[in-house]
Amino acid sequence: MANSTAEAEVIEFPKEAGKKASSTERIWGKAVYKHGYAGIPSILIQAQQRLGINSMQMNIIVQLLDYWFEPSRKPFPTKKELATRIGVTEKTIQNNIRALELAGLIQRQMRRTAAGDWNSNIYDLDGLIAKVQALEPEFAAEKKQRKEAKAALTTPVGRRQQAKKLPRPHA
Repeated sequence: MANSTAEAEVIEFPKEAGKKASSTERIWGKAVYKHGYAGIPSILIQAQQRLGINSMQMNIIVQLLDYWFEPSRKPFPTKKELATRIGVTEKTIQNNIRALELAGLIQRQMRRTAAGDWNSNIYDLDGLIAKVQALEPEFAAEKKQRKEAKAALTTPVGRRQQAKKLPRPHA
């Protein structure tokens, strides 16, 4: 037998396609998106007035949501941090958080440092979450009604009349 070296053809595997960019990333761009985002449900935005939340309180809620990274670890920014981000006084933050507490949307938990000094508050948004979740069935019903109304508008008239004339099967 003759010595022959067979050369194998090397076929490169296609590179694994990266994770598809989310719609938020596609809207804002990768550079902006990589700095993070806050999850704000559309129901919260659309039901702001139903929940009795004014624009300053909504801004505070959005800021608190931006500080909330893990479900098990509630946000704890200082009033000064919130005031600086929004461009208002700490007293404005304090008054609006108090109003959100009275409405049952936020619960403030005071905490101390290891040395016994007062630290920033922890903000529990479970009341807000519960009220938004309670509104979901209303939003689902409204969405269903809009879908049915749209379907009725897009069905040709002739088909609607035929559907009325067809005999219905008996059970």
